[in-house]
Amino acid sequence: MQDDEILSEFRASQALLEGHFLLSSGRHSAHYLQCARVLMDPMRASRLASALAAKLPRDVRQQITKVVAPAMGGVIIGHEMGRALGTEAIFVERPTGTFELRRGFSLEPGEKVLMVEDVVTTGLSSREAIRAVEEAGGVVIAEAALVDRSAGAVDLGVPFYPLVALNFPTYAADELPPELAATPAIKPGSRAQP
Repeated sequence: MQDDEILSEFRASQALLEGHFLLSSGRHSAHYLQCARVLMDPMRASRLASALAAKLPRDVRQQITKVVAPAMGGVIIGHEMGRALGTEAIFVERPTGTFELRRGFSLEPGEKVLMVEDVVTTGLSSREAIRAVEEAGGVVIAEAALVDRSAGAVDLGVPFYPLVALNFPTYAADELPPELAATPAIKPGSRAQP
């Protein structure tokens, strides 16, 4: 899948929004990619996951024994990546504020894991989820995501394979351009701010 085909999937699902948004990273943007909308259609989610799986190097694909995704945003794409790779998919959640494997899920010591996210901006959630997998005994060998919003700057400590990079500018609260500062921010993300 080429970048223009991928973006067509996002546009067709009305997943790309414009306005003033407070991202889960705490930064502001005039654009928001609502991955939940692009994943609403199971066939579209399957196509995107297949394209993402195809971006992984063969040696990485062959090592993966489990896919792990952070709740909530990564659950659907994580499940679809499990399907595309022919392996189980589980998730981590924050029942007490810190990521941990969902009750009833487990990893074998040394199990090779692919971390899967919908969108990566600063990598904070990814690094926290990777730490949770390590604490549960797994080894994250790579991360895959539908969208890299980091402008290629994110360091997750593991190889990172995004399906597409969307580099809309983001701003700290004290550096907003006038057109954003003039409108209230909408907080569309699922992670509570500190």
